[in-house]
Amino acid sequence: MLLSQFGESQEVFLRSESIVFDRNPDPALDELTELAAVLCGADYAYLGWMDLNRLWFKARYGFKAAEQARDSTACQWMLDTGAPLLIENASEDPRFPPEGISLPGAPPCLSYAGVPLVSSAHLVVGTFAVLALEPNRFTPEHLKLLEVLGRQAMTRLDLYGRIRAQEQAQRARQRSERALAVERCFVAATLDSIPALVTVLDTAGRIVRMNYPCAQLTGLSVAASVGQPFVDEVMEPADRPWAADKLREAAGGQVSGPHETAWRTAGGEKRVSWTLRPLQGPNEEIQYVIVSGQDVTGQRQMEMALHSSEARYREVVENSLGFVFTCSIEGRLTSLNAFTAETLGYRAEALVGRALAELMEPASASAFHDSLRTLETQKEWQGALLLRRSDGIYRRIAFRSRRIELPGERPFILTHGLDLTEQHQAEEALHSAMRQRELILESVGDGIYGIDLEGKLTFINEAGARILGYQPEQLAGRDIHEVIRHSRGDGTPYSRSSSPILQALRRSEPIRMRDEIFLRKDGLEIPVEYSANPLLEEGRVAGMVVAFQDVSERRRLEKMKDEFISTVSHELRTPLTSLRASLGLISSGSLNRRPEKQRHMFQMAIDNCDRIIRLVNDILDFDRVERGRLPMERKPVEAVDLLRMAAAAAHRSTAQANIAIRIEALPAVVNADEKRVLQVLNELIANAIKFSEPGATILLAAQPAASTAAGAVEVCFIVEDQGCGIAPEKLGRIFERFEQGDASDSRAMGGTGLGLALCRSIVEQHGGHIWAESTPGKGSKFQFTLPAATLVEAK
Repeated sequence: MLLSQFGESQEVFLRSESIVFDRNPDPALDELTELAAVLCGADYAYLGWMDLNRLWFKARYGFKAAEQARDSTACQWMLDTGAPLLIENASEDPRFPPEGISLPGAPPCLSYAGVPLVSSAHLVVGTFAVLALEPNRFTPEHLKLLEVLGRQAMTRLDLYGRIRAQEQAQRARQRSERALAVERCFVAATLDSIPALVTVLDTAGRIVRMNYPCAQLTGLSVAASVGQPFVDEVMEPADRPWAADKLREAAGGQVSGPHETAWRTAGGEKRVSWTLRPLQGPNEEIQYVIVSGQDVTGQRQMEMALHSSEARYREVVENSLGFVFTCSIEGRLTSLNAFTAETLGYRAEALVGRALAELMEPASASAFHDSLRTLETQKEWQGALLLRRSDGIYRRIAFRSRRIELPGERPFILTHGLDLTEQHQAEEALHSAMRQRELILESVGDGIYGIDLEGKLTFINEAGARILGYQPEQLAGRDIHEVIRHSRGDGTPYSRSSSPILQALRRSEPIRMRDEIFLRKDGLEIPVEYSANPLLEEGRVAGMVVAFQDVSERRRLEKMKDEFISTVSHELRTPLTSLRASLGLISSGSLNRRPEKQRHMFQMAIDNCDRIIRLVNDILDFDRVERGRLPMERKPVEAVDLLRMAAAAAHRSTAQANIAIRIEALPAVVNADEKRVLQVLNELIANAIKFSEPGATILLAAQPAASTAAGAVEVCFIVEDQGCGIAPEKLGRIFERFEQGDASDSRAMGGTGLGLALCRSIVEQHGGHIWAESTPGKGSKFQFTLPAATLVEAK
């Protein structure tokens, strides 16, 4: 509705004032527009008329366009209300695109201030506006300035109307003089009506015009000041040289300021913030320099009062016996009291600017960063953190932090702290003493538990609970005799009355028992040894402490040792018996007439000697491997050559057993000790022969196991037989020392149980690994890997 009324009112006004509202430039309005831009610090300014479709510019500053579509201007929103409009940041205003307010021939602007132009008939006929590229350039004071200038513009237009009414009766010269007088009055009224300090200077720095507020401040007469050097009249002597230089720069077309200096005034010295702006004439030459300023004396006095208050507060903080410091939202120290610096062993200035997290151990630094995130949404945070002194010692500090927000400043964090190091150390010492018993209990591998006078469990360590198959918390408070079902070595259970532990508790005496049995949670019997001692509290028996040990592994090793001794004895006795018999027959002379039989006896003696030597060598080699003293002489060797040498070494044995050997090998070179690898292959082939039936075939194979672009990385060797196989439950243990597929094998087939363990040690010492796959009744497949030789090594 307002837009419609505006269009109708403007149409009537334009018809009646068609001479005024033309597109011809008006130097006075151009200067007025330029003055508005200078005084408001704007990048662009215009005075224009608007109809229903367009805004066209009568006067403009900073751009050259003649008109603009109405719907793309900011003025249309001002005319909606008929009131002045201030837009501080157009990018945040939903009425405009994100880039800002468009202006033909100029970049988008983010700041806008405009006032409507109202005729003497109270009709809105146009707009007077300034724009800036940056946001927040204009304030409500600038709107007041534009209103003053706008009224002056409309006054000028009204005067133009009256002048035109008299032009028919007056000569052209009279009209020009009247216009000039009006213009001078307009400029004078404008300068005197604005609150800022404004002085117009010529390019030589002499005063041309001084507005009333400036004359009132300096105590100079407006008329008497004309032609006087501005710098000499206003500035203090110390500021005059550089101020004169700034004036010369402004006369050359350079904007200068803001500067802040002391001005000589009628009431004494005043602090003034001032700026120099050059003003061009019609021929684009600098004609004047405008000095615009503001009296900031009161503001500076307030700042001094604030600094005084801060100094008093700082005294209070510095004398505090607690931590007091401030830091940025990012956690960097901005100030701290002397107590904080002294406690940490630094000078205060050495800490300012440092990230507080740098003085913390990692866990405290992480907690500190969490507190910063908390303070982004909450006002306060409390907690204890470790701060590192300059000597590396950590202090535990209890912090209370608050986020402080002051007008016009970035938020910061104020923190008060109290050193709790000694208190914490005392608490830690108490906690350490309480934990000492637990740590001792948990550090031993034996089971330890305690019972009260009723036989109920009061504590048990992790090892003890694990041996019994429980978690410690599952046993708390239970009758331990019912849990472990204590029994003798032959399996006869103890009753509560006959239990050695409970009897020792009743007699208050220590005991030590062997070959006893405890029962696990899963029903498995555990052979144990234990000792029980009374638990004294203030000289009285309060319970019993029992330390027990699972001896299952020890018994298994003792059994393996016995089997090994028996096996080795058998392995030595058998060839020695045969050797003794062979040598006895030969020495008796009974075979002198039978040379073939005599040679057979010699060969049998040699074979049995070799068997004994191999047995002794296996034992010695295993001992050297266990001690890490088995020598290795590695060199590149073809895998197929190793298989052929192993097959050749086993030829006599395979021929006697009627067993064939088949070799399948892909080209591969390993970096290994030839003698030791043959020792592994001979052991595996000997086992394959031992457990294969006549007519069977043993496969010897070698192939790359893993490779890269540069070649093979490992080579896998395979020894596969068609024998009886290995039981699944034995397969995982056959490479352990003293282990065999079956204990009876040591009697039927011979062997000490060290061969495969020695094979594993040799392979692992080469950097490979060995394993077995087997199906009972179908045979076994032994495989091991060795590192492949590099191309350089192979060459």
